[in-house]
Amino acid sequence: MIDLSRRSTLGVLLAGAAAVAMPGVALALSPDKAVRLVEALIADINKVISSGKSEAAMYREFERIFTRYADVPTIARYSLGANARQASKSQLSAYTKVYTGYISRKYGKRFREFLGGRLEVQDARTVKKSIEVRTVAHLRGEAPFKVDFLVRDGMSKFYNMTIDGVNMLQLERTEIGAMLDRRKGNIDALIQDLKTAS
Repeated sequence: MIDLSRRSTLGVLLAGAAAVAMPGVALALSPDKAVRLVEALIADINKVISSGKSEAAMYREFERIFTRYADVPTIARYSLGANARQASKSQLSAYTKVYTGYISRKYGKRFREFLGGRLEVQDARTVKKSIEVRTVAHLRGEAPFKVDFLVRDGMSKFYNMTIDGVNMLQLERTEIGAMLDRRKGNIDALIQDLKTAS
């Protein structure tokens, strides 16, 4: 059985991971370009982890990385599930903003676990309308495991990843759905609470 908390932490740190899409590059994305995107993401994550900055500063950096490399509106909307169709445009905008900060704080707290770890890109292939970039994660004290990124063709951001068989979009939808259920479906209450949740 895999350690969901630790490996899902890795996933969201890499995202910051997914319907409204953030505008992307309107050119076909080749497997080589998708690989370079993931390699740049990994390099930025490693730079923050080894920077020696305070946790608060790292959270801000993770939020910047999440926004730069991930299709945040798609990920945020997906996490709301069917409730996203009932939300107003202003609610979706507010939710996307607080969700980005929430993810960065929630998973950024565990950054020390990944010091000395690395991801190695294996290859990339076209899967339907996406490019799948397959990597292997090496963390201290753990056997290597697969981390696969999905980048939609025509975009310069990834919208999903699978970590050792665990789909990050589905995991986040389950967790956010449970939070929303506890608030009886009140999206405004969820937005308010996510401003400080971690």
